[in-house]
Amino acid sequence: MADVKPRIKLDKKEVAKGGVIEVKTLVSHTMESGQRKDKDGKTIPRKILNTFSCDLNGKTIFSANMEGAVSANPYFQFKIKPSESGTLTFTWIDDDGSKIQATEQIKVS
Repeated sequence: MADVKPRIKLDKKEVAKGGVIEVKTLVSHTMESGQRKDKDGKTIPRKILNTFSCDLNGKTIFSANMEGAVSANPYFQFKIKPSESGTLTFTWIDDDGSKIQATEQIKVS
């Protein structure tokens, strides 16, 4: 999954202290429920993204656990009120433990 490039959109990358940033994320992932069968009638193993988190300088500020009914290419939109400048790290974790990550820099003044 290393070749997957998530799309991250911040409505602003600089905000006054106490201000809010709107975050939108989208990642490409086919999401296999584990209920379909291949052409030979064998069950295709489940493979979903089951965890998403957004960290600011290593501290989690938003997270979500996903279940089997989550759609392919999951999209998240949320707002944050950062207390400091730094690096936002976005992480999606798959059933097999593989990770998709992206980062964005923000500035709080």
